[in-house]
Amino acid sequence: MRLATLSNSRPDGELVVISRDATRCLPATGIADTLQQAIEQWATVEPALHILAERVEQGDSEALDHERLLAPLPRAWQWLDGSAFPQHADLMQKAFKLPPIEMDRPLMYQGLSDRFLTATQDVPFPSEADGIDFEGEFGIITGAVPMGVTAEDAMAHVRLIVQINDWSLRAIAPVEMKTGFGWVQAKPACSVAPFAVTPDELGDAWQDGRVHLPLHVTVNGEWFGHPHGREMAFGFHDLIAHAARTRDLVAGTIIGSGTVSNADYAKVGSSCLSERRAIEMMEGGAPVTPFLHYGDRIQMEVPGNIFGTIDQRVTAAAP
Repeated sequence: MRLATLSNSRPDGELVVISRDATRCLPATGIADTLQQAIEQWATVEPALHILAERVEQGDSEALDHERLLAPLPRAWQWLDGSAFPQHADLMQKAFKLPPIEMDRPLMYQGLSDRFLTATQDVPFPSEADGIDFEGEFGIITGAVPMGVTAEDAMAHVRLIVQINDWSLRAIAPVEMKTGFGWVQAKPACSVAPFAVTPDELGDAWQDGRVHLPLHVTVNGEWFGHPHGREMAFGFHDLIAHAARTRDLVAGTIIGSGTVSNADYAKVGSSCLSERRAIEMMEGGAPVTPFLHYGDRIQMEVPGNIFGTIDQRVTAAAP
């Protein structure tokens, strides 16, 4: 089942069920007004949403207005981003001669969640000097998770899977990291592909709490990478258990995988500029690839249009 949110007069939009070819939809009227409401009442509304999905596939539906697509959750109670791909951390450490980070437990920070950008809107930044970068990720949306849940039991709390671009400002990040507190300025709002899918929709591509699919990334129309989601050191069930060790997680919590990165990066490329720059530093002593400039275009998608496409341009923020 594929779900999306269409814009209306309300900040959380209108929940719709989407056809597999992403051309048709039906509103979830009378079932759940918004995706947040559906997640909070999942046990009750999921069967009805599946029936609606069957109607959409049978043609009892209306044309999908792609111009109205928002992020599946336009805003969320909580956004927790992991860093579950060890190759990404390894490259950063080698390039910048940093001490190794202990990887016996997941890495995670809590980021901005009061808004998630649509997949196609221009993204404004105050200065190119801040080191504008993208980060291709997969993510999940959870139901309510009890404190102390085990990783094994956490799998049952995964409701939906999404695709994310976690925008980052690389010149600011090291300054904020040195304070010992979290990122604020270095992590603006993320962008999310328009379709959130149930785990069963991925079939065999959902295994061990991991998305076994490549994430294709282009910059200004040129191939940048297609790393695969299978190489997470910790699956999403592990990330849920880590986040819930000392607190409950509210229904609608979004958890990210961190930058998708593979050991054979020379072949499959990368899903962020900082990683490519790190590789260039290791191989040639200095980075060659610049960070983003105003007007640059970023596209991210999984083959088959499963999550829809993130297709955005970087722009200058209004003075």
